[in-house]
Amino acid sequence: MTILAFVVAIAVLVVFHELGHYWVARLCNVKVLRFSLGFGKVLYSKRFAGGETEWVISAIPLGGYVKMLDEREADVPAHELPRAFNRQPVLRRMAIVIAGPIANLLLAILLYWALFIYGVPGIKPVLGEVPVSTPAAAAQLYAQDVILSINGQETPSWQEVRWIQLDLVLQKRPAQIVLRTAGGVSSSRVLDTSSLTPADLDGDFLRKLGLQAYQPPTPPVIDKLTDGGAAQRGGLHINDKILRVNGESIPQWDVFVDVVRSHPERVLEIEVARGETTVLLSVTPEAVNEDGKQIGRIGAAPQLDRAAYDALIVEVHYPPLGALGEAVRKTWETAAVSLKMMGKMLMGDVSLKNLSGPITIADYAGQSAQIGLAAYLAFLALISISLGVLNLLPVPLLDGGHLLYYTVELIKGSPVPDSLWEAGQKVGIALLLTMMAFALYNDISRLILG
Repeated sequence: MTILAFVVAIAVLVVFHELGHYWVARLCNVKVLRFSLGFGKVLYSKRFAGGETEWVISAIPLGGYVKMLDEREADVPAHELPRAFNRQPVLRRMAIVIAGPIANLLLAILLYWALFIYGVPGIKPVLGEVPVSTPAAAAQLYAQDVILSINGQETPSWQEVRWIQLDLVLQKRPAQIVLRTAGGVSSSRVLDTSSLTPADLDGDFLRKLGLQAYQPPTPPVIDKLTDGGAAQRGGLHINDKILRVNGESIPQWDVFVDVVRSHPERVLEIEVARGETTVLLSVTPEAVNEDGKQIGRIGAAPQLDRAAYDALIVEVHYPPLGALGEAVRKTWETAAVSLKMMGKMLMGDVSLKNLSGPITIADYAGQSAQIGLAAYLAFLALISISLGVLNLLPVPLLDGGHLLYYTVELIKGSPVPDSLWEAGQKVGIALLLTMMAFALYNDISRLILG
């Protein structure tokens, strides 16, 4: 599932990106010699009757390219010189180059538009327990408060809360929160985000602020066990009710989870009610790494009050015209946050651990595909925005680097010297290889450290 979801995602995103270049090149009467999905050795090629473009699938499925007629790459017959890319006015060349990233952004708008019409499932922004000594506690936010809007922007789901708060954290701006208390009274609060550090963005920064989703009380009754897990090996059964651990009473499942997490590879004496009898068991949680810390895990899940959880689910949808406006807004804001994150990484204000590579993207592709079509399409929209924004960066080899050269040409009235172009290409290769190395390192670290 993961491999298939990743291949489909890459194919869709690359094809749309390269089609942007292709369509605008054709509109500008530039001859397109080859349209390739992938790099390297050609595995399959097709030329349609009367067509001048070779359509190919290549061996390395991590990108693609459109090859246009260009005197800098090969000799061009005199009668085809007007159709060579390098002979086009600079504004046409800029239009052809920028068309790829724009196509990715348009794809994201299209996907979000369809999702907003169909309906996007989410979790109602109801606050769970607010830990003391957090910015949320200082702002007098309490459990079961419902966040209605932040800085004037409505928050129908936790997803929106997260995106808006991330943007504010990156800007170090306070959040003006309008909420409805558990008693039904509307009120406003100011949440200070300035206390967060760059390291806090590596994990769940909302928890650092004291914001977490409300979860209905869950009794400490086991509903599922992992085959061969610590709980099963220790003798726990489905329907066992946890009474005490090491002599301490366990009123709710989350209390039991906290105890297990804090005792990796340490024996727990667990007292359970099994039918009419009480049983005492010894269970040793397995040690696993989470965000660089060692925690305990036994492989057990609780019985849930499905109706209570279903009541927290909300479906965000709009009429077609409203959905289009929301899709444009979502795409714009996501692109803006992505640019701010990249800028903060360059300045050292955000850790490079937030940079992800193909392994993480494949993992997320597989996870979203297993959740459902809506989640997978939302994933495609997010990655399409990232691809569009990344390609607009003024780095040689990327579309943004070419735009930079053409902008200089537009200002000075003549092309950038070949020597400067070649030097820029070398710098671009070095930058991209460095970025890829960081991304792969982060991917492997996540696999090893969890």
